[in-house]
Amino acid sequence: MLRSVILGTGSALPQRVMTNAEMESLVETSDDWIQQRTGIKQRHIAGEGETTVSLGERAAREALAAAGLAPDDIDLIIVATATPDNTFPASAVQIQRRLGITAGYAFDLQAVCSGFVYALTTADLHLRSGLARRALVIGAETFSRILDWTDRTTCVLFGDGAAAVVLERREEESEAGRGILTAKLRSDGSHFEKLYVDGGPSTTGTVGQLRMEGREVFKHAVGMITDVVEDSFAALGITADDIDWFVPHQANRRIIDASAKKLGIAPEKVVMTVDRHGNTSAASIPLALDVARRDGRIKPGDLVLLEAMGGGFTWGAVVVRW
Repeated sequence: MLRSVILGTGSALPQRVMTNAEMESLVETSDDWIQQRTGIKQRHIAGEGETTVSLGERAAREALAAAGLAPDDIDLIIVATATPDNTFPASAVQIQRRLGITAGYAFDLQAVCSGFVYALTTADLHLRSGLARRALVIGAETFSRILDWTDRTTCVLFGDGAAAVVLERREEESEAGRGILTAKLRSDGSHFEKLYVDGGPSTTGTVGQLRMEGREVFKHAVGMITDVVEDSFAALGITADDIDWFVPHQANRRIIDASAKKLGIAPEKVVMTVDRHGNTSAASIPLALDVARRDGRIKPGDLVLLEAMGGGFTWGAVVVRW
């Protein structure tokens, strides 16, 4: 049975930490307001010389080290990002160059906050089809550079960072073997105006800034998330009780708590990093995975549920045996 198995994880965060107290000096807000509504206490903000590509490279090197592999062992790189260094070439190709890889192929994938789930699913398909043997899947974002820092409803939510996983195609002997077990992806473009960036090369010729109808996003999030997760459970014949760890997109603590409660997942099984990272879009799930792997919570054999929802709307879930 061919499976895409996670061999290692890695992460990279900008040096600068912006606390809620610092936010109070920028816009009319407060630490209490931010924490009560989002669960966020701080976020990392990219400084001079820190970009999506540089953070992605650091995360990739850490993941390779954790997997015990060298860059030349990789023949596929997928970078999930909505904030690339350049319109083209892809950030993945630039990271490939920085790692000194001249074989294989690399490309970016854009599904905003669902990007890592989409990229992981895409890499799994490429590996199991035989196009590649080992892949780096990276979520990397510098959302601070597309924020309106006068809009207190959005600028307090987001942070910058990157994280990566190394996947390898392996032949597992049974259904209980390691690797990605199932994935469910969805999108609905009719919700475009609820979460988008108001610019782009083909429209305004500018980068644009993030715009969001927060209440509308929250209203749809829990239902959409539980929809794909329940489909994943049904595909595998499992229930929430079988899940060892729930690693959701780190957008908002209230969304995470409500989703876990609706799915019947115990609070102690939820990996939460939104308090220290904020919403890092496509980087949030792999950042949380790396934290939980490093502190010993996620162990070999654990059944791990990933889910995300992002602008578009896009949403999806992946279940993986660690």
